[in-house]
Amino acid sequence: MLVYYFFAAIVIWLGIVSVRGGKRFADYLRLDTARPLPDFTPFVSVIAPTRGLDQGLHENLAALFQQEYPNYEIIFVTDEESDPSLAVIEEVKRSFASAPLDSDRRNISSRVVIAGPADDSGQKVHNLRVAVGEIDSRSEVLVFVDADARPQVHWLRSLVAPLHDQRFGAATGYRWFIPLHGGLASHLCSVWNASIVSALGENESQNFCWGGSTAIRRETFEHLNIVERWRGTVSDDFALTNALKEADLPIHFVPACLTVSLEDCTFGELVEFTTRQVKITRVYASHLWKAALIGSLLFVSVFFGGLVLVVARALLGLSFWLPLLLLCLIGILGAIKGFIRLRAVQLPLAKYGSELSATRPAHMLLWPIASALFLYNCMAAMFSRRIEWRGIKYELKSPNEAVIIRKY
Repeated sequence: MLVYYFFAAIVIWLGIVSVRGGKRFADYLRLDTARPLPDFTPFVSVIAPTRGLDQGLHENLAALFQQEYPNYEIIFVTDEESDPSLAVIEEVKRSFASAPLDSDRRNISSRVVIAGPADDSGQKVHNLRVAVGEIDSRSEVLVFVDADARPQVHWLRSLVAPLHDQRFGAATGYRWFIPLHGGLASHLCSVWNASIVSALGENESQNFCWGGSTAIRRETFEHLNIVERWRGTVSDDFALTNALKEADLPIHFVPACLTVSLEDCTFGELVEFTTRQVKITRVYASHLWKAALIGSLLFVSVFFGGLVLVVARALLGLSFWLPLLLLCLIGILGAIKGFIRLRAVQLPLAKYGSELSATRPAHMLLWPIASALFLYNCMAAMFSRRIEWRGIKYELKSPNEAVIIRKY
């Protein structure tokens, strides 16, 4: 029992630290969102890789044409002309081509680039490498966005604005999953992902780029030779993050650029997605994988082991009140963290206030299951480096070598 109490005390202490971190995250979101934007609107190339049909793809792509930004181009890139996303892209382009331009959309151009099949890197990374070679000569900033993200109208200006300070290497947002129709798996995906969001904040040396919403000056991108750094990789964002950290260039997190992904998933899709993310983390940032493994193992052992201990002692007629009290305290701390985090993101994502409020019970109650899922993900990453992305299976040999095993 003393051993259990010792580790329970550690988990409670970590829970208190986590709540304090959640408070700092909330304070940062409030202060940064209220900060006025500088008058910095250079010509921007927005690069949007697509493959297949994401849920809400039409609305997601349409949002790229609705940005309150004066001059930019959108480059859609996919690997083959038969990809079904191209029909949606053309439909969106036609709808905006026929609409009258207003003063906020003075100069928006768009085109499609067919990158062809990858042979020495992930397909998305290959697509990005090809698309970067097609940008307009006027472009001063490159912006990368995922097809499953739905940016708000101020997204582009907010993401580019921090780069007026040349001290920053890049600016980034992050995703926030909102279930379309509910369901345990979809809510669990949102809770699992939310724990990563709050790792971002004011500590720019610890921030990381998310490939679904990142801006970088063209000169920085070229100086760091990112196109070559991407060769042989499947993770565009980890490779970019590592290059910026090696160059001692800080990454600014922009809360206003939190972008929602409105979609549902099955349990199979949830496990496949979360395990893929952790396997990639193990290859490209092994220290983060080790921390997640140790943390989730400690929590799962104490929390779920404590549940077994309480039930066992109750059945044996022994006192169980102290371990039950410790479990309740752990649960309360986790619920507080989930509440603080959700309340914080409702500021930059005010447009989705009602949808976010509907997810509050999940964020306050499902986090123990999300921790158990993290443990499974970490264990799976320990024994396998094979992932599947958009119908392509890869073997991650090293950070610079990805082998394509099979395409579907």
